[in-house]
Amino acid sequence: MAASRTGSKLFGFYRSVPQSCAVFKTSANPLQTLSQWSLPYACCSTVAPSSDLSVQYRHGHPVLALPLPSRQEKCLFHLRPMISTVSDFIHDIQREDPGISTASVLTTDGVRIASTTSLYTLLNKDFQLCINGVVYNVQAAPTESVSSEAVTSVTDMKDMVHMLHTALNLPKHHLIKEMQLQKKLDILKEELMPLEQMKAYLVMRAEHRSSRALWTGLALLSVQGGALAWLTWWVYSWDIMEPVTYFITLSTSMGVYAYYVLTKQDYVYPDAKDRQFLHYFYKGVKKQKFSVERYNALKDELASVEDDLRRLRNPNRLQLPVEQPEPNSHAALP
Repeated sequence: MAASRTGSKLFGFYRSVPQSCAVFKTSANPLQTLSQWSLPYACCSTVAPSSDLSVQYRHGHPVLALPLPSRQEKCLFHLRPMISTVSDFIHDIQREDPGISTASVLTTDGVRIASTTSLYTLLNKDFQLCINGVVYNVQAAPTESVSSEAVTSVTDMKDMVHMLHTALNLPKHHLIKEMQLQKKLDILKEELMPLEQMKAYLVMRAEHRSSRALWTGLALLSVQGGALAWLTWWVYSWDIMEPVTYFITLSTSMGVYAYYVLTKQDYVYPDAKDRQFLHYFYKGVKKQKFSVERYNALKDELASVEDDLRRLRNPNRLQLPVEQPEPNSHAALP
């Protein structure tokens, strides 16, 4: 009785079905009817997409159809093997789909490839692309590849663009550099002006004192000669003064030898005069607190700026190649 009531209820349910589903009325088995009803839903199950990708060439350029996780659709990426790197490729993928948090390129063995690797090197072999933890096996293009002629052509084109950029921007760069050097030259001259005035004063004072020392030496020698003559012919005889002159000559020789021992230089009058000049000059430097080190540093920097200006103006005015600097000695204090 319970079974018959259940069956009547089921058959009553099918009797309430519209005419479009009248096919269930002719079924004698309700369970068979229910299984037929569930068949369309079984056919709607999804299958995981394939993780195998391949690089293809279209119109001579490599392209890669990559599924994006956020959109659930494939996106075609045009690769530039000559000028792009792995970092540029990953940046393009993340910019196309902001939902991609992690992306990396691996070898077929699972070793991470550096972001500075060029796409030209990457596309020569198969590799793996890991996006948000999903690994895609990417196969390199089997047939078409970038030829050596294309590489040479691209390199020549880059060189030509660089030469054109240099030809267009070099005069402007030279002009800006010349203005900077001229401004620096004016600043150095302003800083050197008081030092030059102080140096000129110290040089004049040292020259005057060294010349006065020479004239003093000449006067002393004249007095010595006059005294010896007076003692020889008016006071004493030559027999008495001869040993005196001998010892005076010996003392002079000992003094010259002592000069060599102390200075490691021969007693030559020009060198002795220069040495006396430097003695008086640095004595005045110490007294006036003149910075010789700063003066020499400014003079060297000024000479360097003037050399740069001279070398920079030659190609601008005469259209000549830039000269190489030559080592030379600049005027600096000893």
